Amino acid sequence: MPVLMALLAAQLTWSPILATAAPAGVATSQSPAAASVVTGTVRDGAGLAVAGATVLLRSTSGAELRTVSGPDGRFSIAVSAPGAVTVIVRATGFAEARQTLAAGAARSDLSIALSPASIAEAVTVTPTRSEQRMSETPASVNVIDRRQIRQSAAVVADDILRQAPTFSLFRRTSSLSSHPTAQGVSLRGIGPSGVSRTLVLLDGVPFNDPFGGWVYWTRVPIESTDRIEIVDGSTSSLYGNYAMGGVINIVTAQPTRRTVESRLQFGNLNTPRFDVRASDVYGKLGVVVEGSAFDTDGYPIVAANERGAVDTKASVMFRNANVGLQYDVTSRVQANFRVGYFHEERENGKVSTIDRTPEGNDTTWKTVSGGVHARLASGGDVQASLFGDIETFHSNFLAVPTATPLRSIGRMTLNQTVPTTGFGGMTQWSRAFGARNAVSAGFDWRQVKGDSQEDGLDGTFGTTVTLHRVSGGRQRSIGFFVQDIVSVSSRLTVTLSARGDQWRNYDGHNLENNVPSGTPTANNVASLANRSDTAVSPRAAALYHITDRVSVWGSVGTGFRAPTLNELYRQFRVGTVLTLANNQLGPERLRGGEVGVRIEPIRHLTARVTWFDNRIKNPVSNVTIALNTQQRQNLGRTRIVGVQSDVEYRIGSDWRVSGGYLGNSAKVKEFVLNPVLVGKYLPQVPKNRGSVSVAYANRKYVTVSVSGLFYGRQFNEDLNNGVKPGESKPGLPAYGTMELSALRSIGRNLDVFFGVQNLFDEEYIVQLLPTTTGSPRLVNGGVRVRWSQR
Repeated sequence: MPVLMALLAAQLTWSPILATAAPAGVATSQSPAAASVVTGTVRDGAGLAVAGATVLLRSTSGAELRTVSGPDGRFSIAVSAPGAVTVIVRATGFAEARQTLAAGAARSDLSIALSPASIAEAVTVTPTRSEQRMSETPASVNVIDRRQIRQSAAVVADDILRQAPTFSLFRRTSSLSSHPTAQGVSLRGIGPSGVSRTLVLLDGVPFNDPFGGWVYWTRVPIESTDRIEIVDGSTSSLYGNYAMGGVINIVTAQPTRRTVESRLQFGNLNTPRFDVRASDVYGKLGVVVEGSAFDTDGYPIVAANERGAVDTKASVMFRNANVGLQYDVTSRVQANFRVGYFHEERENGKVSTIDRTPEGNDTTWKTVSGGVHARLASGGDVQASLFGDIETFHSNFLAVPTATPLRSIGRMTLNQTVPTTGFGGMTQWSRAFGARNAVSAGFDWRQVKGDSQEDGLDGTFGTTVTLHRVSGGRQRSIGFFVQDIVSVSSRLTVTLSARGDQWRNYDGHNLENNVPSGTPTANNVASLANRSDTAVSPRAAALYHITDRVSVWGSVGTGFRAPTLNELYRQFRVGTVLTLANNQLGPERLRGGEVGVRIEPIRHLTARVTWFDNRIKNPVSNVTIALNTQQRQNLGRTRIVGVQSDVEYRIGSDWRVSGGYLGNSAKVKEFVLNPVLVGKYLPQVPKNRGSVSVAYANRKYVTVSVSGLFYGRQFNEDLNNGVKPGESKPGLPAYGTMELSALRSIGRNLDVFFGVQNLFDEEYIVQLLPTTTGSPRLVNGGVRVRWSQR
């Protein structure tokens, strides 16, 4: 917290320095005598200023200048005097606006009015790795915009994302109380486990944990997030590994001139949170500094009737800081750089009854990334980026043996440290050929090195090291892709893409020695066999506009996911169940497709329905091999088939009603080693999920949002046998929760907000043995303060 307060104090001293800075949005080094200035204000339907809108000026030659509207909605761009230009304004939650200025036309004090966007009008970059309207995208895409993010009562990103029914973590619980290794994301129930089958990006840079593939949702800079794009369905043909189940791209806001925005919030369970974002534009250079700090006393996660001396509260504390730079080298070339620091500490709701050591974990993660985006004179563009990660993860594990009374004894069994380093990069080229073809191609590569360094503890007191293990290795991957978006006619668009990937696991080892003798165990293997594999991932999709209000799309394709270093080398324990690693795992492979229809019967009412069928060969799953022992194995074959739908209705400029539903059947279809699993449902995948939201937003008065989530019954483990105490029907019961949020603007620079998650304090079950529960009622409120100087 002191660091973040210092950042805010330092930012508030900028004004004397900034008084000499160039005007916001100046994107050219031409002298005033050789340039004219386009100025204006961006407003919404109520006439209020829209801050942070992206303003593009595009000349007839294809040269493009850009800026961002300030807190008062104003923008200013210096351009060459002759020739016509087109002003394009885009802001999250609004439809795109265009205005053409003929040569010699007035270019000052323009007034750009934005209207609310429908689903079809939203612009997204993720499905095709290029900007495209959702109405032109042959895929199921959801966009959670900045307005929805700020209307949510959630304090962590994964709880915001649950607005989309296709989104879920491995278990039902929030990242506020779950172990990081259980925070893997699944879309449409594809391969649920602690490892993600979904690629998560932050401004196009991989965000998944490089060792294990899970996601630290507390790392997401919520106050800086402009929108979150969710692409359901396999996207391996463009993004390769991790994208077998889809892509989530978190897009942050552009820097604005001389602006500081901070949020201070408090909640029950002694839960303070502080966020700050400061940005400025110095001529061609944009700078963003952001930070967040959060703490909570937490809450018990074991059901009250099963708690014992072992059980305490699950809690989390995190700190997050990032600095980003954006530099307009020329009107066609833009460079960016970002560096970040993240630290998190957790207590996982259990404590040793022998020495009172809590079960917990902590993570420190340092990141760096940079890139360049150039618009070519030929009409195409080139992007390139590099990124690196240095991460250290610590965790310990507690065993709770059978005792009377229940859960009265707990002892430590394992201490674990996982240092990981990774780096990678990508390059992409794209160009339009005539009016019919938009071609893109590129490659990316990544290398990760990690070890699970483990100390096994004695089976009596859990205080003496008896075994030391170092298990890990390296993984290197490289992939190439090509895509062609073909406009066959004004109504029909066909997208063809393919990608080839090659990866190699090497330097594998499992060094295991007894302590204190130092003698190797039977599991000691100094050098594990190297393994390499390849995958080719083609995809074909088509979108057809039957009318201006009705369109249909369909796609078929393949995907894959290589096992992570975590699955290959790291073991772990949850409660009494030990899960073993497996260095012989092979890749998962998917074949699937979808068919969808989008209807806009009247203005501002949009509905979509999508049917999907995904068949996975050799999915990695935790398979029971003995009493209280599982091992990661390639399961055989699974099939996930279902239907998803969503609807949105905007009533005027203030009201928004939306809802979504996902119904799917996820089952094991083949498993030779354990045929009893055939026909069983995949664990942690509910058959039914849904959400509904009603929001009123008028910045003159108040913003209020009420939403509900529903999760159907699901199974806890692979055998589908688990039964909640007191029930006869196996599985985890269905449940529903409500959320309420309200926000009131007091003047231009101050917002007061209030939010409640799990409004009626519904107790819902997350897992069995023991019975653990999800988040109780969480109440928070606070203020958001803006400071700006023109």
